[in-house]
Amino acid sequence: MTAPAAAPPIREEMLPLPYRVVGSRRETHDTVTVEFAPQHGALDHPAPGQFTMLYVFGIGEVPISIAGYTAGTAVITHSVRAVGAVTDAICALDRGAQVGLRGPYGVGWPVAVEEGRDLVVIAGGIGLAPLRPVIHHVVENRQTYGAVSLIYGARTPDDVLYTDELRDWRGRFDLDVEVTVDRASNGWHGDVGLVTNLLGRIAFRPDQTVAMTCGPEIMMKVVARDLIGRGVDPDGIALSLERNMKCAIGFCGHCQYGPDFVCRDGPVVSYAAVRDRLRVDEL
Repeated sequence: MTAPAAAPPIREEMLPLPYRVVGSRRETHDTVTVEFAPQHGALDHPAPGQFTMLYVFGIGEVPISIAGYTAGTAVITHSVRAVGAVTDAICALDRGAQVGLRGPYGVGWPVAVEEGRDLVVIAGGIGLAPLRPVIHHVVENRQTYGAVSLIYGARTPDDVLYTDELRDWRGRFDLDVEVTVDRASNGWHGDVGLVTNLLGRIAFRPDQTVAMTCGPEIMMKVVARDLIGRGVDPDGIALSLERNMKCAIGFCGHCQYGPDFVCRDGPVVSYAAVRDRLRVDEL
């Protein structure tokens, strides 16, 4: 009798490392920020804009953008919106619960800019989470950049993320932070309307500007067109794509976007590189 063929070895990058929950904070009615510490072994230091695959035992795994990283402890922070079985389970995790993490994967934000260039960051909804490490990087390396602006839009005041951090960032003299909502409620005294309505309020030199945007695809397209109309080079506009990533290594094909795979060639891409594809609905 012929012995059955041995199963092929599992690629090491597909094996999750054990992490445990060391902190959890509810941001909104459907979004929770969770901190994960390694139990033994740790993922490599992630770059701003990269993501991990987060595995909840017995349920499944999902790609989640990294919202923060603490170098001294290797704690990884994720802000997760409950939109399905796995994300519901993540948002319900108690302190001490164990999960599996693998990564980091993907192309990050172009934070290594030419010294003195202006930076415009525009986020919508949960899209602020992947851009949060950019702001942390800027604060730690403020002398590298010229004018720095953050424009953030949420559906309602109750959907605004990181309210304490936004307050701290707005209190700095070297950051320009603007927040707007689609629909106001009682007690809201801020702006109401699209994030692009606030572009005219911030100061930046179009020919010396790097822009980064993350949010609903329609928002990013409108933001990119508006920035280009103001003189920003399309090559200087970076956006983060949201696609159905499953394997994170360009193997399964779920996140193929034209000739590229979002997990491998993104999620952060130059607007100039994907502008034509963004014009095609349902691609």
